[in-house]
Amino acid sequence: MAPVAPKPEILAAFEAAKGFMPVGEGLALYAAAAEAGALGLPLLEVGTYCGRSTILLADAAREAGTVAVTVDHHRGSEEQQPGWDYHDPETVDPEVGLMDTLPTFRRTLHKAGLEEHVVAVVGRSPQVAKVWGGKAGLVFIDGGHTDEHATNDYEGWAPHVAEGGLLVIHDVFPDPVDEWTGQAPYRIYLRALASGAFTEVSATDSLRVLRRTGPGI
Repeated sequence: MAPVAPKPEILAAFEAAKGFMPVGEGLALYAAAAEAGALGLPLLEVGTYCGRSTILLADAAREAGTVAVTVDHHRGSEEQQPGWDYHDPETVDPEVGLMDTLPTFRRTLHKAGLEEHVVAVVGRSPQVAKVWGGKAGLVFIDGGHTDEHATNDYEGWAPHVAEGGLLVIHDVFPDPVDEWTGQAPYRIYLRALASGAFTEVSATDSLRVLRRTGPGI
């Protein structure tokens, strides 16, 4: 069966949104979310930024009759701070002098007509994971790129992936030259495979889709 693709207007909203995910990876994420939506459980994202990928999860959730949940402190990850390549001055709150991507994210969802299909949780991933009580059909890890943050995201959220559900990891770069952009996600990807709890389903550029096929993390 061919992968499910987003409607043209959803893909257009995705492409127009501020963010870093290429279209090819977005299509792979949407296909995974559409499949996982059949479990009837929330589709959960760690690392909202400005909502580019959230659009895809939200539309897949709408189609499946479930909800997308997206978790972020909205102060930006390390590589998005001033002086780094991925910094966007437009995301800085002039009153407090810190990044605040929440207003941009809300505008992104509003423009796409998807606000009612998303629960946005503002907080740090490990804290939110500790109070999250249920299972998720899909967990998409796209947060910080240090070993500390990637490991916290994995250990906090991978246990919540339901049996048969999907764990999706973004920015998986095996080459050590990509230490700041993808080595930590690569290491948690290897850990997931080595655990015996997850089996790889697909790889699209830096996006990896794994299915829970056993207990543990």
